[in-house]
Formats: sequence, structure tokens, C-alpha cells
Amino acid sequence: MSETERGVASEELTDRLAEVFDLVGPLYRRAQRKVEQDAPIEGLSVGVRAVLNMLRDHGPMTVPQMGRAQALSRQFTQRMINDAAARGLVEFVPNPAHKRSSLIRLTEEGQAAITAVIDRERAALRQVGGDLTDAEVAACIRVLSRLLRLLDNVDVN
Repeated sequence: MSETERGVASEELTDRLAEVFDLVGPLYRRAQRKVEQDAPIEGLSVGVRAVLNMLRDHGPMTVPQMGRAQALSRQFTQRMINDAAARGLVEFVPNPAHKRSSLIRLTEEGQAAITAVIDRERAALRQVGGDLTDAEVAACIRVLSRLLRLLDNVDVN
């Protein structure tokens, strides 16, 4: 492949990646609205759902760890944890690695709430249709992961 052909291919790839960004925004906003519409079922905001899911997937974490993992400010993450704690969905436990930064863990009520949300979301995702292949989904995850890594240096605080 000549230098010119690589440049064209690179420009075409850039255009296609821009299409991905153009789809991700509306997808995220619609998914967020769907969570908010279903919130009365468990009473979870999108932010509380995000931190509960992090704890479900990774076990007890500190607020700064959750903020970094989700590219959210520490202050926003703390507000979501405070909301969840006020509802009895999470609890603060001592952190043997750090005296001032408690670990946050799910309570039984929090586990039940996030499990119900995830089960409902998975039921909705089953409606996508059977014409997508595992390879297509794997490629989508690979592309989105690469784009996310491109933005790793963006300061969220």
C-alpha cells in the first residue's frame, strides 16, 4: 500500500470513528433516560445505579477508586454514594489500606436493587435481535475500548 493509499485509508477510518462518536452520544442519553424512566421501580438515579453496579462487579471500593473507574468526579461519586447510603443500599466499612478513605460496599438491599435493574436491562437487551454475531460484538467492544483509552488523559475533576 502506498503512502497516499494509507493516508486515504486513515482518513476513511477517521470518518468511520467519527460516526461511532456520533452514535455513542445519543445511545448514552437514551439509555440514561430509560434508566430514569424505570427509576420508580427501584428508585435509582443513573448515578446511583452506576456506583451500585461498580460495587456489584468489583466488590468494596473507595469513592476515589469508583470515580476514576467511571471517569466521574470524586465529588459527584461521593454524592451518589451518600444518596445510596441514605437509602440503605451501601455502607461504609473500615479500609485497612487507608484510615481516611472508607471502603463502600453493597448492603443486601443494594444487592437486590442492582440485581433487579440489571435483570430488567438484560431482558431489554435480549430484544436487540439474533442477527448480531459474537465477532461483531467483540469488534464493537474493541473499537469502543480503543476510543476510551484515547481519552484516558481527560481530567474529570
